[in-house]
Amino acid sequence: MSECTHNCESCGENCAERQMKPEDFLEKPHELSSVRKVVGVVSGKGGVGKSLVTSMLAVLLNRRGHHTGIMDADVTGPSIPKAFGLHEKASGMGEAILPVRTKTGVDVISINLLLENESDPVVWRGPVIAGVVKQFWTDVIWNDVDFLFVDMPPGTGDVPLTVFQSIPLDGIVVVASPQELVEMVVEKAVKMARLMNIPILGIVENMSYVECPDCGRRINIFGESHVDEIAARYGLPVLAKLPLDPALASVCDKGVVELFEGDWMDSAADAVEALGKPS
Repeated sequence: MSECTHNCESCGENCAERQMKPEDFLEKPHELSSVRKVVGVVSGKGGVGKSLVTSMLAVLLNRRGHHTGIMDADVTGPSIPKAFGLHEKASGMGEAILPVRTKTGVDVISINLLLENESDPVVWRGPVIAGVVKQFWTDVIWNDVDFLFVDMPPGTGDVPLTVFQSIPLDGIVVVASPQELVEMVVEKAVKMARLMNIPILGIVENMSYVECPDCGRRINIFGESHVDEIAARYGLPVLAKLPLDPALASVCDKGVVELFEGDWMDSAADAVEALGKPS
């Protein structure tokens, strides 16, 4: 048999790589882990609020009595520890890693919890970063977690592909913002998920509007939103529309996102919680 050149156009149908199924790439979690459902939070571009949405979902499901965890897969731009006020380092147990637990009981793993100095930049190539994210699944002990949220880096490159292929995602939430250019990048994220056969729970639009503190009128500072049109085009629900809210920004900046108040994300939490209910 000829050696594989990784060019599928030049090999036959009996090639081992062509015959591999998506589940063949899945990595097993640590033998001491117990994770019931895994949900990715994704977007086609950066700066739309994936970490905010991830944090709010984990907090809301935690408030409902579920044990939640967050895997911060945005290795070069980690912000989850900051939102939760975490500065201690993750500990080890043998060759395994134990996540850091927040004040209300959310388990978190992030590169910032492993670096000697949390402000040190991560200047690594894509395959190395992808390998680290894979280890967040295989080497971290996720103890009795009902919902594990994966805060993904933006785009459709090495790390999102690694997560989609290596971790058994039960669904993803796509995060968008109202700017017109986001329409294209949202579509890229949706198409990638469908190409990888990952269920899409719906879309969350962040920075959707600002509410006037005097009259309560909603102001669309980024122009008219197109998220409803995009969602309808792909048959997806719009799970939430988050405002630009100074109080919400403040709790994240102060590291107390667990204290946020507001019902904007309740429907998104409902969609995630439904994953854990018998069909």
